[in-house]
Amino acid sequence: MEQLDFFTVPSPCIGVCQVNNKGYCKGCFRSREERFHWNDFTGEQRRNVIRLCKQRYVRVMRAKLAKDAEGNVEEISPQQSLFGDED
Repeated sequence: MEQLDFFTVPSPCIGVCQVNNKGYCKGCFRSREERFHWNDFTGEQRRNVIRLCKQRYVRVMRAKLAKDAEGNVEEISPQQSLFGDED
């Protein structure tokens, strides 16, 4: 049974409108098709797009955190501790 929509699902657009290397908007994480056909989607389809956008956002943030952590590990190497605070 389909749920009745009392309110429209607003567009997740935040006005960034740039595409990343995977083809998703850097601002809202929608694909090209999702952006172009947003007004044609039903409420259920829009909610599904929002769910997918959240998943994409989480994936990008996890990758960024992992990259940042990797960069910090390289900066703090065992070699640096050999020299201590000698100046």
